[in-house]
Amino acid sequence: MAVDSAKLDTFLGQLISDMGATAGMAPTYVGDQLGIYKAMAGAGDLTPEQLSDKTELNQRLLQEWLNSQAAGGYVEYNPSDGTYILPDEQAFVLTNP
Repeated sequence: MAVDSAKLDTFLGQLISDMGATAGMAPTYVGDQLGIYKAMAGAGDLTPEQLSDKTELNQRLLQEWLNSQAAGGYVEYNPSDGTYILPDEQAFVLTNP
């Protein structure tokens, strides 16, 4: 088998990008289906507890979901007060039917 290292590197980059995109879509789908994005839209800074009260979803699971969304840039995290916010630009895309 003759392998072109440049083509291999290009393909591996594409594969890793596709895997990351696939992994990122599952939490996005969950946020949409459970109405989490809609609950956050325009609500300002929210703690996981406040979001749990607002959505009636499990606080611990919301904390994990929020952390993954913050890591992906879907929500913003403020470490000084432990709050999360859904920026208007993300809200426009994620809550607009």
